[in-house]
Amino acid sequence: MSLDHDTITTETQTWLTRAVIGLNLCPFAKAVHVKNQIRYRVSDATSPEELLEDLVAELSILRDADPEEIDTTLLVHPAALTDFMDFNDFLDVVDAAVEDMGLDGVLQVASFHPDYQFDGTEPDDIENYSNRSPYPTLHLIRESSLEQAVAAIPDAADIYETNIQTLRKLGLDGWKKLWQVGAQEG
Repeated sequence: MSLDHDTITTETQTWLTRAVIGLNLCPFAKAVHVKNQIRYRVSDATSPEELLEDLVAELSILRDADPEEIDTTLLVHPAALTDFMDFNDFLDVVDAAVEDMGLDGVLQVASFHPDYQFDGTEPDDIENYSNRSPYPTLHLIRESSLEQAVAAIPDAADIYETNIQTLRKLGLDGWKKLWQVGAQEG
């Protein structure tokens, strides 16, 4: 499988700007996007083992980078862990890697997937879309940046509930229209 890294990166950036920032699903995302502090890394991994190698490398890069240059990383892996349950199981491996590298409390990883499903929801429940991305993606986040962002937003604890309200108001048809707008522009 030949992956077009530019297309995958562009589609990920479109998702970030239209959904994550555009719907304000993550109020912290706009600042790092505007400052160009997001590293986009497309992995060619086709197995969990290969993806783990890429994850460890990206955790090291983020750990060592100047936060003014790279504040966060999106590790997009379109050919590995495409099944959501396999992806979800892999998150235990991700947590173990963070801990094994001594980065617990320094970096954390959030997860996004095209078929993301929160526990206790049905596959098509709109609240799942807050974590749905075009490709399986691991979001590597600096704890210190997250703490600063949370401190700057008075209602940070309510983000999840606010996202559910936003997505329910938008509805599945609205979500689909969000992407149709892009197809018409392109």
